[in-house]
Amino acid sequence: MLLIPVIINHKCIFPLMLQEMKVLFLAAGYGTRLERDVLADQSGRYDHLRGVPKPLVPVGGHRLISHWMNILMKLDTVEQFYLVTNQKYLAQFEAWAQAWPKLQIFSDGTTDNETRSGAVRCIQLAVQHFHITDDLLVIGGDTLFYEDFDLQTFLKTFNELQTKTKDACLVTYYNCAEHETVKFGILEVDERDVVTRFREKPQPEETPSRRACPCFYLYSSSSLPLLQEFLLERKDRPLKEIDAPGNFLQYLYTRRPVFVYEISGRFDVGGLQSYIVCDQYFMQKKGQ
Repeated sequence: MLLIPVIINHKCIFPLMLQEMKVLFLAAGYGTRLERDVLADQSGRYDHLRGVPKPLVPVGGHRLISHWMNILMKLDTVEQFYLVTNQKYLAQFEAWAQAWPKLQIFSDGTTDNETRSGAVRCIQLAVQHFHITDDLLVIGGDTLFYEDFDLQTFLKTFNELQTKTKDACLVTYYNCAEHETVKFGILEVDERDVVTRFREKPQPEETPSRRACPCFYLYSSSSLPLLQEFLLERKDRPLKEIDAPGNFLQYLYTRRPVFVYEISGRFDVGGLQSYIVCDQYFMQKKGQ
């Protein structure tokens, strides 16, 4: 537990205790859209991306997921890092992880997109395998935020919320364009910034909100047992109902208070074009 002094009128009033937490990267997807785009590209400029899982594609001179590790390794509050992948890409992640001794990797055992576990099941598999009982930050392995994102402020916000509401969870959002709601999970919130509704890829007329929610969730420890409940209730349903991580968020907000934290934007590396935009952004930042 890390103590952060709170200064008011030049006096230390009380310490804010930052709880220790775990971090889980979701990296068990098969990147079928990116792979398809790369194979279709005739320029040959992106052949180096063939067969590479999205979290390991080079972005601005570093592997995509290494950007997160470079930020997270500076925190005293993170005890351990975990990553769940699949059997197809396990060896690539193990080779990359040699530079990160605090990172443990687990395979869900699947070998192709048709047998994939789905994001929510992957979270639960990791929680069970690694016996995670602390607060858990879940990060999508194909997601990066703009460079103005302040992780320390995000974590302090979470801890401040937990001093008032122990079960509080915290998720991020950014404001998307009206026509983009059909591509993202959209949050509706009340005046306290608490989630009141989650819609998966709604039409613009189906919601007044434009708050797009990326896969960057800080779950309170008390919310983790709900993963198993969620999966048991849906054990006979199609994979699409447990595939996207937002499916669990839709279940969670009615059982735990889920607060929102605004960010300026994010990159979601889905296909080749979104990869190019993300890479160019970080290359420009690197050159500044």
